[in-house]
Amino acid sequence: MQGSRGRDLAVGIFVLSGLLAIAYLSIPVGGCANDGHSGMTLIASFDEIGGLSVRAPVVISGVKVGRITEIDLDEELRARVVMDVNSDLQLSIDSSAAIRTSGLLGDQFVALEPGFEEELLTSGDEFSFTENAFNIEKLVGTLVHDTQ
Repeated sequence: MQGSRGRDLAVGIFVLSGLLAIAYLSIPVGGCANDGHSGMTLIASFDEIGGLSVRAPVVISGVKVGRITEIDLDEELRARVVMDVNSDLQLSIDSSAAIRTSGLLGDQFVALEPGFEEELLTSGDEFSFTENAFNIEKLVGTLVHDTQ
């Protein structure tokens, strides 16, 4: 019996360490990791955000510079998207935010396009220029119902 008890303990420890390793590795994959982002908060309002979700990336020229932290409605019933971006980012006040899709049917993200003015956006500022998500359902509906 003594050998069986030691073997059971070893197997139990092995299984427990395996479960802990899986839990540890799955946290970053699920997007729940605290990546230390606590940079500049920027806001953009859109008429249509499509499938954009919280924790979606914010990119400039394909480089991730932040993430979406909150999505809600503003006073005008437009989608208000709050982004947390790198604090060392220097975006001018005429920069724009657009919702893009990775590939044809991929995940959506916010692409920032820097402007050319000298005055810079600060934390809490809102983008003046935004571009809504492309809505393929509306396009298909227009093609189907507009048969003249």
